[in-house]
Amino acid sequence: MTTVLPDTGVGPLLRDWREQRRISQLELALRADSSARHISFIETGRSRPSEEMVLRLAEQLDIPVRERNALLVVAGYAPRYAQTPLDDPAMAALREGLDRLLAAYEPYPALVVDGVYGVVAANRGIALLLEGVSEKLLAPPVNAMRLTLHPDGLAPRIVNLPEWRADLLAQMDRQIALVRSPELRALYDEVAAYPVPARVDATNGTEPERGREQERPAAFALPMRLEHGGRVLSFVSSIATFNTPMDVTVAELAIETFLPADRETAAYLHAHVPS
Repeated sequence: MTTVLPDTGVGPLLRDWREQRRISQLELALRADSSARHISFIETGRSRPSEEMVLRLAEQLDIPVRERNALLVVAGYAPRYAQTPLDDPAMAALREGLDRLLAAYEPYPALVVDGVYGVVAANRGIALLLEGVSEKLLAPPVNAMRLTLHPDGLAPRIVNLPEWRADLLAQMDRQIALVRSPELRALYDEVAAYPVPARVDATNGTEPERGREQERPAAFALPMRLEHGGRVLSFVSSIATFNTPMDVTVAELAIETFLPADRETAAYLHAHVPS
């Protein structure tokens, strides 16, 4: 889905993207090997851009692949990028590669999500952390944001939930500004409205007393501190995407890995994730 309307000219849409990127007409013209006058004519509808020019401007403005297709359609051209379902035979090599990558990362957790955080694949490290999550959240289609922030999901066991929740919502907000997805906006509104569970002490199920929280070393990145099996595990996450994708489906995939933030967490995973 895109927010582009059939009766919206390609010029105003390109102008909106340029302004969102905070790039002047002159700077865009220099990047696209054009002139500020020509860019102005395109944005005001006085000049119809060629298919090549639409794609060149979209590349310089870092417009997502899905939205590039929409711009081409509005400009009167055929979409350039396919959107191949992940279960299509043509995607077999990609699926196998993702499965090998997730398996190789074990015992540490890793998963693959689509453009609206639908879980495409996950390894056994993730399965371990999801023990105790409500079955309704594990029923397809599984969504990573719902799993994390829902009161019946991981949220009650995330020790630093306010900080981690704020970081996830900020991440979604940045993504919405980039892709303008109504589906992603609806997901954001849903998870942002979830009630925030009270912080629960991992040792006895009660609210922790001031000063009782376990001492921990300074983190090199914001960790997710998750209670599991009577102890607190600590992770930092990283997200990887595909370079120069030529398919909408591939462009919207993201691989998220969780690296143990301390030796205790690493040891726990090695002992509890099946090899």
